[in-house]
Amino acid sequence: MSFRFKVIASVIGLALLTSCGGGSSSSQENFVAGNGSVTFIKIEKRIDAPVLSGTTLSGTKYKFAGNQLAVVNVWASWCSPCRAEAPTLAALARKYNKVAFIGILTRDNPATAEAFQRRFSLPYPTLIDDSLLIGFKGSLPANAIPSTVVIDKNGKVAARISGEITVASLSDLIERVSAE
Repeated sequence: MSFRFKVIASVIGLALLTSCGGGSSSSQENFVAGNGSVTFIKIEKRIDAPVLSGTTLSGTKYKFAGNQLAVVNVWASWCSPCRAEAPTLAALARKYNKVAFIGILTRDNPATAEAFQRRFSLPYPTLIDDSLLIGFKGSLPANAIPSTVVIDKNGKVAARISGEITVASLSDLIERVSAE
């Protein structure tokens, strides 16, 4: 990846993640909390999801192979709604074992995030590269923490929940996109 792209990606990512900050320089205080709203995109209007690959919290390399439904959750350990939804995400990942669940860590300390992942027994990989978020810009950007994006079997962004997920909201999206 070129230096210029990294700089541009960093600037865009920072702008997206701090656009509604309250004036403090702390990551925890400068985040946009979603309201749980659900957005669904009709099949003919969907665009490709970004390539989801990189290093995970455990230090392994991961690349989403595609050709299956995926749920991508953007989170941070200091985020209260992220802590609240973690048990639900873990349970749904176990229930929908044919769906790829992938986390993307944002603005967090990897050691603290690893403890979070162990505490909530998250059974899926979490990527530690904020620049992945820029790839969602043209479709349904992950513009709040937490944000959860559903990718269809064709690798296209199908839906987003901006804010904390519920069993009902995410199950409904998984079932709806699976049935296509």
